[in-house]
Amino acid sequence: MIVLFVLSAVLAPSSVSSGAVYGMLPFAAILACIGLGQMLVVQQGGIDLSIPGAVSLAIVVVSRIPNGDDSVLVPALLLAAVIAVVAGALNGFLIGWLRLNAIIATLGTNALLFAAVLGISGGSPTTTTRALQSIAGGLTLGIPNSVFFAVAVLVIVSVTVKKTVAGRRFEAVGANPIASRATGLRVRLHQSLAYVWAQLLYALGGILLAGITAQPTAFQGNSYLIPAVAVVVLGGTSLLGGRGFPLATVVAALFLSQLDQFVLALGVPFAVRSIVQAAALAVGVAMYTVNWGAVRSRFSRSPAQPATS
Repeated sequence: MIVLFVLSAVLAPSSVSSGAVYGMLPFAAILACIGLGQMLVVQQGGIDLSIPGAVSLAIVVVSRIPNGDDSVLVPALLLAAVIAVVAGALNGFLIGWLRLNAIIATLGTNALLFAAVLGISGGSPTTTTRALQSIAGGLTLGIPNSVFFAVAVLVIVSVTVKKTVAGRRFEAVGANPIASRATGLRVRLHQSLAYVWAQLLYALGGILLAGITAQPTAFQGNSYLIPAVAVVVLGGTSLLGGRGFPLATVVAALFLSQLDQFVLALGVPFAVRSIVQAAALAVGVAMYTVNWGAVRSRFSRSPAQPATS
C-alpha cells in the first residue's frame, strides 16, 4: 500500500489529489463491505459467485421501488435485507445441506437474482431518493459516510469472528470440518450461515452504491466479482478455509481501489484495468498458496554428480 501511494504520487500525482482520494474512498468502502462478505464464505472453504446479482438486486430494490419517494425508502431497505437473507439461505441450503458444488450453486442463485433484477427494473436505471443520496453519498466531518459504514462493518465482523465463542467455532469449522464435527460443532449450520451473512453485506454494498452513484444501472454489480475475491486473497485468507483477516481484507480493498485509480490516471484503456485486477488476484493466490520454499530449493539444488567407481 505504501509503495503504491508513493508510486502514485511520483508517476500520477493526480491519482492522490484530494479530489481523487475523496472520489476513491466511497468505492473502496463498498468493496470492503462486499469483500468482508466474501471472506466469511471463503473461511468456510466456499466461494460465492452470486455477488453481481446480489449487489445489482439491492441497487434495483432501493432505487426502483421508492422511485424518488423518501417515505418508501425504509420499506425498500427492509425488503432488500429480506431478499438477501432468502438468497443466502438458498445458497446455504444448496451447499451446506445438499452438498452441491459452491461454484455451480452460487452461479444458479446469481441467475435467479438477475432474473429478479430484470423483472423489477426492466434493465433501465432509476434515480435514487434524496435521503439515500444524502446518507450514502454525503460527508460527515469531512469524511464520506460510506467510510463510516465500512468501519462499522469491519468492527462488527472483527469482534464477532475474533472475540466471541461463536466466532472461534466459525473459524474452527472452516479450518477443519471433520474435526469440528467430531467435537459436536454444527458444521452444516456454520457453513450455511456464512452465505446469509455474506448476502447481507453484499446488499449493504449495493445500497451504498445506489446512494453514491445517484442513478445506478441495473447491472452495476457485475464489476465487483473479481475484486471481491481479490481482496480476500490479498488479505491473506486461504481459499481452503480457516482463519480470516478482516482488517487485511479492508486494507486490500483500499489497495485495489487506489491501484485502479492509479492505472486510470495513467490513461490506460479499461481492458488493461481489468487485466491489472486479474493480475492482482493471481499474485495474491501465488503469495499465499505456493510453497515458495520448495520452489527455491528445487531451483537452487545443484545438479547430481556422476557416480565414480
